[in-house]
Amino acid sequence: MTDPGNQLADRLDFALRAAREAQSLILRYYQNADLAVDLKGDLSPVTSADRGAEELIRKLIEREFPDDGILGEEFGEQTGNSGFRWILDPVDGTKSFVHGVPLFGTLIGMEHDGRAVLGVCRLPALDEVVYAAEDSGAWWQRGDAPPTRAQVSTTGRLEDALFSFTAVELFDQLGRRPTFDAFVDACNATRAWGDCYGHVLVATGRADVMCDPVMNIWDCAPLLPILKEAGGAFIDWTGAETISGGDGISMNANLRSAVVELVRQTDAGSR
Repeated sequence: MTDPGNQLADRLDFALRAAREAQSLILRYYQNADLAVDLKGDLSPVTSADRGAEELIRKLIEREFPDDGILGEEFGEQTGNSGFRWILDPVDGTKSFVHGVPLFGTLIGMEHDGRAVLGVCRLPALDEVVYAAEDSGAWWQRGDAPPTRAQVSTTGRLEDALFSFTAVELFDQLGRRPTFDAFVDACNATRAWGDCYGHVLVATGRADVMCDPVMNIWDCAPLLPILKEAGGAFIDWTGAETISGGDGISMNANLRSAVVELVRQTDAGSR
């Protein structure tokens, strides 16, 4: 019988290679004046880079791990029978991408028997990657330099913390502006370093709290194992460690209780 740990290590190595291949494809479209931008049914933007990168990763998975399931933002779900399911967001932060801003990423997550166990977040325009697998730590690699441990900050109080977010209007749309305002008031600094980049900043100790009131499973799947292995936490707004909550907050472990309490006291959003 194959060791599940070895299976996970093999898939992590593969995910890192696949994300690097996707980077090459995505950068062919980045800051291209001829890039066409379409709107999906929810009015979110999508480009040939999104579609092409997911098609590439799917083909690589189907060739290497044909029995694994796949769920992707652009092309839906393909069931498998191995107990492993890949969860893909080929370009997280498409609005940044289409505006030529480098704070977008390729997200590859994995569930095993319903548990999030692996995450890769590659930032193509920055040539950085942060990744983790269950019980193997979180790692941060810049360019071709050797990977170093990814670790959250040790900040112990919200009044000393740097708070990051993606878009104010998302809080407004869901009636959650009081929570945003409370974070701004409570924290030492606020910056709009959004989408997956903000969560990666927490995992690498450069920010302390990152909050998104709207997230999909393909946004969340890689972040939970990355934050956990980096010594922090990724939770939904109820405080649960889940990739299916529809929202998400990353933080270091020291701030978790304070963050959960702040959200509990201020959140007016309905579930």
